[in-house]
Amino acid sequence: MPTKKEARLPLEGVKVLDISRVLTGPFATMLLGDLGAEIIKVEMPGVGDETRAWGPPFIEGESAYFLSINRNKKSIAVNLKSEKGKEIIYKLAKEADVMIENFLPGTVKRLGLDYEKIREINPGIIYCSISGYGQDGPYRDYPAYDILMQGEGGLMSITGEKDGEPVRIGVALVDIGAGMYAVIGILSALMAKKETGQGQYIDISLLDTEVSWLTYMASNYFAAGKDPIRMGSAHPSIVPYRAYRAKDKYFILAVGNDAIWQRFCSALELKFADDPKFSTNEKRVENREELDRLLAEMFLQKEASYWVDKLNAHKVPCGMINSISEVVSHPQVVHRGMVVEMEHEKAGKVKVLGNPLNFSEMSIQYRLPPPLLGRHNEEILSRLGYTGEEIEKLKAEGVI
Repeated sequence: MPTKKEARLPLEGVKVLDISRVLTGPFATMLLGDLGAEIIKVEMPGVGDETRAWGPPFIEGESAYFLSINRNKKSIAVNLKSEKGKEIIYKLAKEADVMIENFLPGTVKRLGLDYEKIREINPGIIYCSISGYGQDGPYRDYPAYDILMQGEGGLMSITGEKDGEPVRIGVALVDIGAGMYAVIGILSALMAKKETGQGQYIDISLLDTEVSWLTYMASNYFAAGKDPIRMGSAHPSIVPYRAYRAKDKYFILAVGNDAIWQRFCSALELKFADDPKFSTNEKRVENREELDRLLAEMFLQKEASYWVDKLNAHKVPCGMINSISEVVSHPQVVHRGMVVEMEHEKAGKVKVLGNPLNFSEMSIQYRLPPPLLGRHNEEILSRLGYTGEEIEKLKAEGVI
């Protein structure tokens, strides 16, 4: 029997042609690569994915941004605007199972790389497009960036302090989420193809992604007819559930139900444990301001570690607000393998974040470090039948 590490990954043998760039497409293909798929990343000769130039910081000239989302891929540099470049893409598409792009709608049509064209070459291909607003509708042709989507999709209207300015979530969460939905769609289409033998087209929108996440905020609006407001770290339906300032710094408290409330009051020997104004979550929401004031005054008396240790001892959900440096050195994060060190041929040993999927019978494999631009030109083109002389000629002509 093979060991867990030797076990075949579920996407081994699946070939993905990736002409996406920046974040959402590359994040999706990194996940597919982690699951065993062969990812061929197509980049513009001499320039590459835009994120290769995004910095500082750089590690020996390599962008930390690019390194974060491009492991387990092979890079081929191809000029998509040249006819010979398109011939290469068509040959790659013919043997691919999946193709993914995230250009502005209409761009791949102009390049001759749209689903209709690729389907003529490979009728069974699964083709995924990711865009800001989707492939149809009145906003189809509008460009989109993550911050724009956080505004358009409502997240910024509910993020930040009540009387402060709208705040962007600190990472490009909508881009990343759309990449995850793309992976879900691709995996679903691969499963469907096993049954039907047919490929299909997948249309992923950043706006759709974010709207789907509004969940209870949208439901609250549907129920009450009132727009939710920014509440800082507080929750509209649970109290106390927010960041509180201790003597030295802020910490998080999450009293998610009435049983936890009783443990919370017992841990801190609170006199108002049975006060009818606070006895149920509904009452605590109604009397939020009074309770917050009482707790805020109390928490200022001692350091955050005192409160966290005391509450953890009574199984009350709480914790520190960690910096990134504290997160990547957190004992639980390290134990779970969420920081991975890879050997990069130019940057040396680099650290990247691990994949959060954990399986009983197989292990995610970090096979390939983020590639140098065009690192696999010869390997991939040779496999397509190009001779060494032909490859050199394509280089000289600026095709690769």
